[in-house]
This record gives sequence, C-alpha cells and structure tokens, in this order.
Amino acid sequence: MIKEKQIIGYQFSDEGSETFFSYNPATSLNNEYAFSKAASAEVDKAVEKAAAAFQQYYKKSGEEKAVFLETIAAEIINAGDTLITVCSSETGLPQARIEGERGRTVNQLKMFAALLREGSWVDARIETAIPDRIPLPKPDIRYMHIAIGTVVVFGASNFPLAFSVAGGDTASALAAGCPVIVKAHSAHPATSAIVGKAIQTAARKTNMPDGVFSLLYGDGTTTGIQLVKHPHVKAVGFTGSYRAGKALYDAAVSRPEPIPVYAEMGSSNPVFILPNAMKEKGAAIAAAYSGSVTMGVGQFCTNPGILFYHANEDDSFKNNLKTEFEKTNAGVMLTPLMFKSYKEAVKQHLQVNGVEQLAVGAITTNNNGNNIATPVLFSTNSETFKNSPSLSEEIFGPASITVTTAGKNEMLEIATKLSGHLTATIHGTEDELDDYKELINILEQKVGRLVINGFPTGVEVCSAMVHGGPFPSTTDSKSTSVGTAAIYRFTRPVCYQNMPDSLLPLELKNKNTLMIWRLINGERTNKDLN
Repeated sequence: MIKEKQIIGYQFSDEGSETFFSYNPATSLNNEYAFSKAASAEVDKAVEKAAAAFQQYYKKSGEEKAVFLETIAAEIINAGDTLITVCSSETGLPQARIEGERGRTVNQLKMFAALLREGSWVDARIETAIPDRIPLPKPDIRYMHIAIGTVVVFGASNFPLAFSVAGGDTASALAAGCPVIVKAHSAHPATSAIVGKAIQTAARKTNMPDGVFSLLYGDGTTTGIQLVKHPHVKAVGFTGSYRAGKALYDAAVSRPEPIPVYAEMGSSNPVFILPNAMKEKGAAIAAAYSGSVTMGVGQFCTNPGILFYHANEDDSFKNNLKTEFEKTNAGVMLTPLMFKSYKEAVKQHLQVNGVEQLAVGAITTNNNGNNIATPVLFSTNSETFKNSPSLSEEIFGPASITVTTAGKNEMLEIATKLSGHLTATIHGTEDELDDYKELINILEQKVGRLVINGFPTGVEVCSAMVHGGPFPSTTDSKSTSVGTAAIYRFTRPVCYQNMPDSLLPLELKNKNTLMIWRLINGERTNKDLN
C-alpha cells in the first residue's frame, strides 16, 4: 500500500482519520494507493496559506507567472509513463486517450504562459487628465484587471488531466495571479497526487510563495463545502453534475460575502438536422452522430443527447441511424456510481409512453462485466418530447434520443423552449441555413457554442473558444472554462485615479516597457504615453 498525503503548500500532511483507496473501474478492484480525507484543520491551513501567498503572488510579473506555468507543464511531462499508467488504471480509459489529454493539459498551460507574456489581457485603459476642463477638471484615471484572490478548483471526473488538478481552471486562475486549492476528485486521486506533486515541484523551482498551490482529498459535502464557505476563498471553479454544482453555488451565495461559482453542470447539446442536409448527407450524418454520442463512452460534456429532424414518409435516415448506432461499442464508465446513474436514466426513458428503443450498441464484457455501459439510441415524436420534460435532460453516458418534428415551425417552437446548453448543432445546406436564420437566432441565445455542419465533441483549446452556456448548463453564462478568456473568471477591474506614475503597475505607467496594447484616450496603441 502506498499512502498519499494532502499537499498544503510546500508541506505534506496526514491528519485525517477516514481512509479510502484508489479504484480501478475496469477490474472493480482497489489500486495500491490509499488516502486520508482532509481534516478540518488541514482545510483551514491550506486556505490560510493561500491567502498569505496571494499577497506576494498577484504582484508577480507576467514573465514570472509564465515561467511557473511552463515549469508545471515540464514537470507533468517528467512524470512520464507512471502518470499514464496510473491514470488509466483509475479511469478505465485507454492509454492513448490519456496521452492525448496530457498533451492538451500541457498545451493549455503553455497557452496561458503565452497570454501572460503578451500582456494585453489586463485590458489596460488610460484616460489622461484635463485640469482646465470646464466646468470641472478631469482627473487622470487608469484601469486594468487584477487577480481576485484564492480560488478553489474541483477536479472533474471525466477529464482526469485536462479538467482536473492542472487543468483549465487551475491554469487560468494561476495565470490571473490567484493561488489555487484543488479538491481532488475521488475517481482519480492517485493521478491527482502525481500532478499535484508536479505543481508543488514547479512552485519550488520558480520561487513561488508557499501556499500558491494545495491539493486536498475529501468529500464534496464536507471538504468541498468547508472550502467554499471559508472567508478567504474568493471564487470557485467546478465541472460536474447539476446537483453538486448547484449545492456549491448555493453555499457560495449564502455566505456573508457571496463569491462567484463558475460551475459547468451538464448539457444535452441538441442537434438539428434540416431536410435537404438529411436528404443529401443522411448516411454520413448518421455515422458521425453515432460516433459523437458514444465518444469517450458518452462521458464528455459535449456529447449530443438529442437529435431533431423533420418526419417524412422515407425512413432512410432513421434506418441509417439505427444501423450506425448498432456498430458502436460498449465501454467502461469512470465510476460505479456513474454506471448506476446511467442504467437508471436509460430505464426511465424506456418507461415513457411513446419512446422506442431504436438501437443498441455492441455488447461487450470485461473479466467481470461491471461498469460496462452499452450505447442506447431512443426515438420519439415531438408531442411525446414536449409532454415529457425528463426526455430533455442529460444522460451522462452513451445514450441519445431522436425526435421527429412536423416541420420548420415546430422545430422553432421546440428550440424556443429549450433550456441553456453548452452547445447546439445545425446541419443544413447553405440555402437552408439562410432560410433557418430564425433557428440560428434562437439557438445563439441558448448556448455558448453554435456548431454548423459538424459535431460538438472535441473542444478546441484556443483564444476564441467558449465552453459555457446559459443556466442550467453553467451558473454563469458570461464566462468560459476553455480558452484564454477563462482568465477573466478570476480577475476584477481596478482603476487608479491621479496615481503618481512611480506607484502605478507597469501595465499603466506612462512608459510602456511591456509593449502591450493599451486604450489611451480612446485610441488602441502600444506606444508610450507622452
């Protein structure tokens, strides 16, 4: 047995009395790694250290923080095959998938490092004084973004690297200048320990303040809530279920000092197939849709869960969907609890009058058959869908439902009544898309990413990406958890009025030594202020 400890800044701690083990969902056996759930005193110590570290860390230069992020990336690579092997054993995911996710994790750390070096993300604005303005003088006012304070990040189950300990929430918060405390996900604690030690090593190598990073193990209802309610915590990043995300949000807004919770809580990611596209490319769309639904055993935030198309007398599209879905394969889900929830959700769909089980994927088993989710495709009509709210809810796993509509007007009606989602997709010819502009207008109010003639699985990590959406897909539709704009979740604007140049941050001084782009008296420039 290997006993791992809490990481609290530069120290390790093991005061908790309740022990749990890393678990392999593919074999239904415990791994050799054991963990103690954080004691209340350990949680407080981590937050107190982070609050003290913040006073130094948020003043670090963009270059210093960039080197820190790049060193984290290097240390993750240095973890080598051990990280891949351990992560695969805790998740049931193939090693090739883990290797790809490691690359994404490293690249997004480097992306934020590049953002820091370029520097314009602070959105520097300068309005110079007009002392002789009539009737009142105009003061010198200068504006920029600064870090908000200590951030708590909850590791996500479905991306053990890219949305976990050193994932996008942690990378964007550290880039902003915020110390981070990660509450490790119980589905991959050993993976979390390896990455946590990599961050701790990087912090030491780059002379970051003690407490800039901590990693704690424990339950969301105890350790998680204690973190969220601590007065020194200023923001929360979360990816997971609606129930857990809403509980954290409610705890955060009920504090004497409410704080923002950026919770991504799931989405059914509706897909709309327009008639001509279905006629011209129905077979290809059916194949791609089946692959998108079942990718990653349906455990991505962006797997499409609902498909709408116009009913007609030709069942070829429906038959194509059935044929293609039957080619998909069962796979190991990340945890027994997720597998149980998946089976229950599938059962509930089948109990709705008017819902047909259209297709089932290939059934496979491992050495014990546990935690193996078989893909299921349901079919229904618009009336059943409109009268059964549960059919629009996300099934976390490789399942989806197709819904036939009577025509354009009914498709628009259904779209109007949709709740918030991360994504929506439309397949149509160029002429059709122009004719369905109203559908586009409706959906852009419902989602954070609108996909045309593609599928939403696969989130490109780039400056233009929005991974978020209106409630209930997230708790804050104004933010994204992927891409460089994610940094603004953990910043706030500050302006300085009549501040002497010697006391101003480098970003706002008259001489632009950083050569960043600034808005000076309404003009975007990277020149010095005369």
